[in-house]
Amino acid sequence: MRVRARHRRASVVLLTVAFVATACGADAATKDARRKPTRRTTTTSTTTTTLPPTTTTAPFVGLRPGDSGPAVATLQGQLAALHYDVPAADGNYGDGTMQAVMAFQKVHGLGRDGVAGPQTLARIAAPSTPAPLVPAGGATRVEVDVARQVLFFYKGGSLFRIVAVSTGNGARYCVGSRCASAVTPGGSFKVRGKVNGWQTATLGRLYKPSYFNGNVAIHGSLSVPGGPASHGCVRVPMSSADWIYTSLPIGIAIYVLNGPHIPPPFGPETPSLTPDQNQTPGDTATSTTTTVPPTSTTTTVPPTSTTTTTTVAPVL
Repeated sequence: MRVRARHRRASVVLLTVAFVATACGADAATKDARRKPTRRTTTTSTTTTTLPPTTTTAPFVGLRPGDSGPAVATLQGQLAALHYDVPAADGNYGDGTMQAVMAFQKVHGLGRDGVAGPQTLARIAAPSTPAPLVPAGGATRVEVDVARQVLFFYKGGSLFRIVAVSTGNGARYCVGSRCASAVTPGGSFKVRGKVNGWQTATLGRLYKPSYFNGNVAIHGSLSVPGGPASHGCVRVPMSSADWIYTSLPIGIAIYVLNGPHIPPPFGPETPSLTPDQNQTPGDTATSTTTTVPPTSTTTTVPPTSTTTTTTVAPVL
């Protein structure tokens, strides 16, 4: 009995020790947990917004077709003083002023748009006078620079006017069974024939042509762009065509520089010098053909008049 009692006391002691150990262990773990807080991982989300590029258009500084006022009149006066062909210093930026600006741009190697932008205006303020191409060519003469697409008119030994022109574009073209290249041949020539008014030629209508090399002429045109565009003739603006026609008498010297030394398109043909009866400006010709059908002894049929509109090729 005593042995059993001892065993029971020993068991109680062991249980007490285990309980105390467990309690101490739990208390230590709790203290460790308090002493070492749990680390938390925080994820931050960043949103990037991409803004579209902003395009800013700088305001136009200068003068252009359609403008009017004192600034345009000043520009016209400056160009006229430099011998560029401005019809009148009226303060209106019309086709004549645009062509004069384009002629200036051609001479000075600027963009050929006829708009007096900052670069063109700056150059007009500090210009240079082009040197003669044929100094001993005669007191009154015409120099056509194919490379720069300008015409220089000398009068009394001095530069009188500079005019924008458009010469042969170099393209291959055919009329019927004959073909040629659209070039303006270089060389020394003289005016051989003139037509005072609109004239319909094989390739289109010309205004007041002055023929100097076969069928190649200096003539007015409704289309004088910044570069070569003709079939071989020298186109001048309509704003310059009248005074140029008057200033080019038969026999005046015409020098074509920087063009190929070849025969003119279709050879040295002698052009017609007959003006059109219809002097309405334009690049189309209207012809009226009267057709009379056969008549019988019993029925008389009145003549029928038919009007046909024919579109001719672009002007030379």
